[in-house]
Amino acid sequence: MDVDPLLLTVIAYIILGAVAGVIGGLLGLGGGIIIVPALLYLFIQQGFSAEIQMHLAVATSLATIIFTSISSAWAHHRHGAVYWRIVAFLVPGIITGCILGAIIANHLRSESLRITFGVFELLVAMQIGFGIKPPGQRDLPGNAGMVLAGGGIGTLSTILGIGGGTLTVPFLLWCNVNIRNAVATSAACGLPIAVAGTLSFIVTGWNNTALPAGSTGYIYWPAALAILVASIMTAPLGARLAHILPVTVLKRIFALVLAIVGIRMLV
Repeated sequence: MDVDPLLLTVIAYIILGAVAGVIGGLLGLGGGIIIVPALLYLFIQQGFSAEIQMHLAVATSLATIIFTSISSAWAHHRHGAVYWRIVAFLVPGIITGCILGAIIANHLRSESLRITFGVFELLVAMQIGFGIKPPGQRDLPGNAGMVLAGGGIGTLSTILGIGGGTLTVPFLLWCNVNIRNAVATSAACGLPIAVAGTLSFIVTGWNNTALPAGSTGYIYWPAALAILVASIMTAPLGARLAHILPVTVLKRIFALVLAIVGIRMLV
């Protein structure tokens, strides 16, 4: 019996969301690092225009992070771990950086975005695999420095389609913020990154004639909604497994998988 290709694609989106949710809850990683390369593969299989495949993957990934970041930030807030003052100082730069990142991504070829993400994936694999954490070297910078840091985080996060945790946490650790508070504060910063990045990609991709049906700008909603629902449902499972499974071993295995994916993205 023939199976509807559209149904298979939706199932693939749901599986992707479920995996991203479990990994996020288990290892404390944002979904973008998993979602972007998987979406790229699925968009290629769906025959979307090669010119915008990575743009769609990055933007759609950011859209899925909006609601998952709300859940994560609220959970950390309930434990009193979020430094909201730091968030307030970073947000202006983050929003500006997200707008800039979407403009830059819009002018980059899909291949350039793919290579950029592949390099980033390899760097994250090294960081996770070797447990690299920058030692505290200084205090938090002044207002201008915080805005500048937020701008860099927002720009790179938007170009890469991630919530910024792999950028924000090392910055805060470098500024002598406790690891628990750094992770929690980074989670809170994920919301403005996701919202500003998503809106910026909607605007920059609005008039692109290569967009597939079901898109608003570069956001492909069938994928975004399926991934979002599945990831929200499975994230609590990942959090529970974190108390049962050997997380250190799993992180090394996941780092190897990320390295393979990164090399594949480059090749």
